[in-house]
Amino acid sequence: MRLLLDTVTFVWAIGSPQRISRVALAALEPKSVVVEISAISLSEIAIKQAKGKLNLATENVLAAIEDLKLRVLPYTARHAYQLFGLPFHHTDPFDRQIIAQALAESIPVVTPDEKFSLYKGLKIIW
Repeated sequence: MRLLLDTVTFVWAIGSPQRISRVALAALEPKSVVVEISAISLSEIAIKQAKGKLNLATENVLAAIEDLKLRVLPYTARHAYQLFGLPFHHTDPFDRQIIAQALAESIPVVTPDEKFSLYKGLKIIW
């Protein structure tokens, strides 16, 4: 099974793991689960870091990816094409790309963001 972490879930896993729901933590535990983070999340973190909205250095992100045993999911044209038909329930461009990516890959997203649940066919774990 594969799971895709939303950016906020990844940030919380690094600095505030107590904010992650018990259901989400349980889903992330089995050795058979491949937990992924989108390359889009890495871009979002870098941009927010540069703007001073997030204090998370590159080395901390790299260490967390390794410590959490995450696989980075590249963002491809197939994922971008999914955006063409995506309803505009969510206005954040990073989240929209993560939603499109999860739909294209048919993988659940681990997120507390309730707007994700508005997308038909997208499974949310929280």
